Amino acid sequence: MFEQIISVERMEQAVGLFGSFDENIKMIEREFDVKVISRGSDLKVTGEAENVQKGVRAINGLLMLINKGESLSDQNVRYVISLVNEGNEDKLEEMTGDCVCITAKGKPVKPKTLGQKKYIESIRNNTITLGIGPAGTGKTYLAVAMAVKAFRAKEVNRIILTRPAVEAGEKLGFLPGDLQQKVDPYLRPLYDGLFDMLGADNFQRHQERGDIEVAPLAYMRGRTLDDSFIILDEAQNTTSEQMKMFLTRLGFNSRMVVTGDITQIDLPDGKRSGLKEAMRVLKNIEGIGIVKFNEKDVVRHKLVQDIIKAYEKSIEERSKK
Repeated sequence: MFEQIISVERMEQAVGLFGSFDENIKMIEREFDVKVISRGSDLKVTGEAENVQKGVRAINGLLMLINKGESLSDQNVRYVISLVNEGNEDKLEEMTGDCVCITAKGKPVKPKTLGQKKYIESIRNNTITLGIGPAGTGKTYLAVAMAVKAFRAKEVNRIILTRPAVEAGEKLGFLPGDLQQKVDPYLRPLYDGLFDMLGADNFQRHQERGDIEVAPLAYMRGRTLDDSFIILDEAQNTTSEQMKMFLTRLGFNSRMVVTGDITQIDLPDGKRSGLKEAMRVLKNIEGIGIVKFNEKDVVRHKLVQDIIKAYEKSIEERSKK
């Protein structure tokens, strides 16, 4: 049996590290098959030598996050564990201290994974960014946060959010209300992000003034979008023609973010996804960044990661048959 001692400087560090009902430490104990005992200002980690080393690295990583002002959650504890298993916990420091935006309730929006950090940097450094990955990776939410940040800093005059209403299909005509009311349900995720960043009243005021526009993709045709931060969501459901139409709306002093999940294409059979084609056609153009997320970047419930892994495994198995 091997053991190692970690010194914890302050009691609040230990409280944050253990979490409510010691759930953070219990997760580390389960994952690395070690025992963690608190003795005064020291933590004693015992188990097989290799497991203890990993457990200590995970605990040190979590303490570093706490020292940087991060509050631990189930998600970032799991993420630190995954980095330790890959031997990449030294990259943790890259994620900390980068506040993208402050929400209407005063909560800082920060990248929670290395993939999210790369995505934020791509949006900052490129005129067009394609963010591709599974549900729950924060593609749309972080893009909205970056748009609000640019708008508040007066870097752009407008925020334009759009997505194709492909899911509606022929059913659109059967929904009650005028065209805007018919398509609103398909734009709801975009509204949610803006409400969070700006507050409902602020959002309403900016929308009435025309500073913020949330509209289906068809509304973009024939326009040139200057001085704008434009987000195309659910882009896997665009056709090649729609994607080309959208990308060529780019005007002066504007920035575009295109998000989508190529495993969730709802286009009719025979229709090629514009996002898939854009990834291939645009990959070597300067000023265009392409960021791919994976299941490790999922910041929702742990089961979402497990579901994504299960589906990926199923697709791989089917492709081998």
